[in-house]
Amino acid sequence: MAVYVVAYDLKVLGQNYECVTKRLKAFDHWHAQGSVWFVDCPGSEATLREALQTCLDSNDRLFISEVSRTWAGKNMPSVGSGSTTVVTDPPS
Repeated sequence: MAVYVVAYDLKVLGQNYECVTKRLKAFDHWHAQGSVWFVDCPGSEATLREALQTCLDSNDRLFISEVSRTWAGKNMPSVGSGSTTVVTDPPS
């Protein structure tokens, strides 16, 4: 399986956040921040796009891209996946 970053911007029309989050939670996932999620999916970017398509209005924006399992960040919540290498804060 691959890990994808999913970022979305739901515009004013319907803003169906509940639908989007329910669909993302159906996969192994990590809610990174706001409208940014990491999703472990057996399919492709297109698989995720199709899973979310019915939640989106015609003016909503969606970005999906495969990412490596090694990444760095600052002040990020804990990650529970043992197969992911995470560097959350630089050394002091």
